[in-house]
Amino acid sequence: MSSAYPVSGTPVGAPVCPRHPDRVSYVSCQRCGRPTCPDCQRSAAVGIQCVDCVKEAARTVPGRRTIFGGVVRTGRPVITITMMAICVALFIVEWAIPNRFIFENFAYAPFTTKTEPWRMVTSAFLHSTNITHIAFNMYALWILGNALEPAFGRVRFLAVYLISAMAGSVGVLLISPVDTVVVGASGAVFGLFGALFVVQKKRGGDLRQIIVLLLINAALGFFIPNIAWQAHLGGLIAGALCTLAIAYAPATARRNVIQWGAMAAVVLLLVGLTLYKVSTFPAYTFS
Repeated sequence: MSSAYPVSGTPVGAPVCPRHPDRVSYVSCQRCGRPTCPDCQRSAAVGIQCVDCVKEAARTVPGRRTIFGGVVRTGRPVITITMMAICVALFIVEWAIPNRFIFENFAYAPFTTKTEPWRMVTSAFLHSTNITHIAFNMYALWILGNALEPAFGRVRFLAVYLISAMAGSVGVLLISPVDTVVVGASGAVFGLFGALFVVQKKRGGDLRQIIVLLLINAALGFFIPNIAWQAHLGGLIAGALCTLAIAYAPATARRNVIQWGAMAAVVLLLVGLTLYKVSTFPAYTFS
């Protein structure tokens, strides 16, 4: 005799969620029409959509862009904070380790260019043991980063910062004696000053405060010892050149190509100047 008790499991012919076949769902996605269980349901402008359709729609909708082409992001300036954190962490390590290992292996001097070219960038993350040196640079980086990173987007801002850091070392290489040793984020920071000048010019803002601040900081390099004004000059020029491409590239489909192509050209120029200057060094410099 057959039993009248119900059999456990999914009812035959009942609609089930494609992502969770063990779950019956009588709610369908308004976009694809497939059943969707409560875990896969997402509220949409019209009815309910499944999680797969929501993801597909997000991929096809263009992301919001800043006026300079960067991705719009909310929250804190992540790149600015990261650069500051690296500088402060290395400053603490330098202060705590008496053998000066980091300084001796990552600071920059023109005579190290041929054998250890990475120092041209790593030196921008080191600072002297004088706390005012790092305090000024970090304060300036925080102010400038909060203004520029949201406008440029993270990737463009990081590119301008690192190119300016390299350009600061190139300025030292071209102008300073071959045994000049430099550390500090000043070249990168002055690159951001140059970037802010171009941005303000593009927006039609007041340039007087920036000019006065630049003149004051430039003058300090001539009157206060152990300040590499050559790095300031190199970073300032490179930051301004990169930002000219970012700010004035036409808002067309080729804007990214123009912006990144121009910044690549600045890097190639810096590399060319570096190779030329190194070729003029006496042979004994690298012995």
